[in-house]
Amino acid sequence: MKELIANFGKQLDEALVISQQSPLKFSKKKFSQVYVSGLGGSGIGATIVQDYVKDKIAVPFTVNKSYNTHKAVDSKTLFIACSYSGNTEETLAALDIALQSGAEIVCITSGGQLAQRAQSHKLKHILIPSGMPPRSCLGYSLTQLLHVLHQSGLLDTDVHSLLKGVSKLLNKEHDNIQHQARALASKLVGTIPIIYTTVGYEGIAVRFRQQLNENSKMLCWHNVLPEMTHNEIVGWRNKISNLAVVALIDTKASAKNKKRLKFLLEVIKPYCTNISLIEPKGSTYWQRVFYHIHLEDWISWELSVKNKVSADEIDVIISLKKAMGEKSK
Repeated sequence: MKELIANFGKQLDEALVISQQSPLKFSKKKFSQVYVSGLGGSGIGATIVQDYVKDKIAVPFTVNKSYNTHKAVDSKTLFIACSYSGNTEETLAALDIALQSGAEIVCITSGGQLAQRAQSHKLKHILIPSGMPPRSCLGYSLTQLLHVLHQSGLLDTDVHSLLKGVSKLLNKEHDNIQHQARALASKLVGTIPIIYTTVGYEGIAVRFRQQLNENSKMLCWHNVLPEMTHNEIVGWRNKISNLAVVALIDTKASAKNKKRLKFLLEVIKPYCTNISLIEPKGSTYWQRVFYHIHLEDWISWELSVKNKVSADEIDVIISLKKAMGEKSK
């Protein structure tokens, strides 16, 4: 896992090459919605893209994490099935429903049953490198999602323009990111982290939570402003010694949400002194997003070391897959 995190910049560069080698031809029909099915490490890219495209594309963008699909999935739907292993049973079940609906389907996978179905049904598909944990391949899947949206005519800007300079920034900031990760991990060891951020960055918060779950073997939760300032903020009434708050800062958040976050942190201070703010670097949206992702991946790795656990081990998930009769990743 450490090596995979270290090579994340190279993965993004490779993902851009894959997109160049994967031209997708779409009919001229207009799509009424985008519907992405993907779970866990295979689906988090879609959750992050969903935040980005809310004001960039003119149709709804839904991320599905279930066996079923909405009844609204029909022949005007761009349906994207994203499963790294190709064997995620929920995604395959949703794909079967989409096939019956007549939706335009694109598959993103490294192989497995999803690749087999794509070939047998002559579906558009993009193959990404295999043999790694799905959560370590976010760069591959997220890049291809943006590529599909552009190729379909829904997103104006191509993925190469969107991700320009991202890997260069991560390489330039390597030492700084390492230093930050070690410092923040030291503050989080032995705690239950609470991750807060503002609307538009929830996908990043979910990613961090999932990495702490899988890599660091830690429980945590996340919430988002402004919604949580209408409910969860009231719960801050007692000191609980093992809580730690991490605020993921969106430097381009609205003034209103910045003001809410400042107020929230003042409310928390009497009850929790372990508060960290993470601010990204980068001049573009995707540079800042991937700075967050890369830094927080490193934090999860550093915590796995401090917790004396293997960042690679996910035995309980493998046991669940066996119990469900699903092929292993």
